[in-house]
Amino acid sequence: MKKKINNQTKEIINSYLKELKYCIDRLDIKRIEEVVAVLMDAYREGKTIFIVGNGGSAGIASHMACDLGKGTLAREYDEGEKRFRVISLTDNVPVITAYANDLSYEDIFVQQLRNLIGKDDVLVALSGSGNSINVVKAVQYAKKCKAKTVGLLGFKTGGKLGKLVDLKLIAKSNFYGPCEDMQLILDHILISCVAKIKHQLDNYRPK
Repeated sequence: MKKKINNQTKEIINSYLKELKYCIDRLDIKRIEEVVAVLMDAYREGKTIFIVGNGGSAGIASHMACDLGKGTLAREYDEGEKRFRVISLTDNVPVITAYANDLSYEDIFVQQLRNLIGKDDVLVALSGSGNSINVVKAVQYAKKCKAKTVGLLGFKTGGKLGKLVDLKLIAKSNFYGPCEDMQLILDHILISCVAKIKHQLDNYRPK
């Protein structure tokens, strides 16, 4: 039995890593560069970047907001260093549960955006399937407000969001694990790029 379990475990591990490598090998470098440009435009123009997602993608939304807000700084102690304006809409539990209770779970992001988003701001939508209604409604509203929309999506097509967002980066997998892994990988790639450009733009040397 132990040998059988070990063999099954090995197969699962190898299959998972193979799927993830397949997704990594098919990243669209040109599209990543375009997303970097959108983020840097928001930085230069003082626009706000909003990030949304459900479940594991909600955790990555928070992670990405941390990376953009803090991970792009050359000197955290320097009050004069210009910073990214970034908000994860997954973090305010009272607001999320209030809207979910009074309206519906579908409205938890769009209602927050109605207080905050404006023209040329950026909405980053994280979704494996690309079909989460609350994220779809957020993107639709952002576009109505003439904000820019970016999707870190999966399931090979990006679902409904793949047809809605201005720019999309899609994981070529039909499994949530690798799709969410790719969201985090793309986050770290994007942050590495924008941090480097930001330091050059601000004439800072990284620590």
